[in-house]
Amino acid sequence: MTSTLIDPVRLQGLLAAARGRFDVDALAECESTSTLLLERAARGAPAGSVLVADRQTAGRGRRGRHWQSDPESSLTFSLLWRFDGGVERLSGLSLAVGVAVARALEACGAAGVALKWPNDVLHLDAQRHAKLGGILVELQGERHSMLAVIGIGLNLRAPAVPAADLAYPAAGLAQALPELPERHDLLARLLIELADVLDRFGRGGFAALRDEWQARNAWQDAPVRLLHDGRVEKEGVCRGADADGALLVETAAGIERCLSGDLSLRAA
Repeated sequence: MTSTLIDPVRLQGLLAAARGRFDVDALAECESTSTLLLERAARGAPAGSVLVADRQTAGRGRRGRHWQSDPESSLTFSLLWRFDGGVERLSGLSLAVGVAVARALEACGAAGVALKWPNDVLHLDAQRHAKLGGILVELQGERHSMLAVIGIGLNLRAPAVPAADLAYPAAGLAQALPELPERHDLLARLLIELADVLDRFGRGGFAALRDEWQARNAWQDAPVRLLHDGRVEKEGVCRGADADGALLVETAAGIERCLSGDLSLRAA
């Protein structure tokens, strides 16, 4: 696998039926693909606009975390999409995007891919879950629609930082595959699956993809803890997500719905 800049023309040739649905711009470096794409959206960038950066110096993760990237060890990009209706129709969008990412990695031959509510992609190896990637969805209202900028970051190789410096164990796609796919092939497969999933989400919301997410839920029917600022706020058994993408946790008081907010999910 090479670390050269993504070639948008070459990429279009790999998109099959999704060819022409994406306008891809490749950058050698930027602070954040999502920030830059939001700025372009304000100037009228169309749905399907994609920014992929070899190096991202100030990428954003959930709860303000930073995501830095380089072409040898990661693939980071952002996608602009528009949906009819108001914000209430976009509940569970980050979970739906997780389904698309998991599908793409599995199509490349990856084994042990799982999803963690609300926006993480995990790899299960030797009974340990480690983070392969993350998803950050940022929404803005428009006159008759909602604009979503979907940021996706994937570890191609495990981060070269001490485990003690990471909030959660991390892995690379190289651990899930005998050989890493070429970057154009991987990005094309991700975009193909995103086009299908986002079309389905636009028609039927997260309910249309819930069964697929449940099948990949890392802790389905397992004991979990919900943390807030590092403190245990709730314990119970994970029953997946409802049709709106809220986490379902069975506690002594019964089934409780938990919205993402500042909560972090961990295995008990």
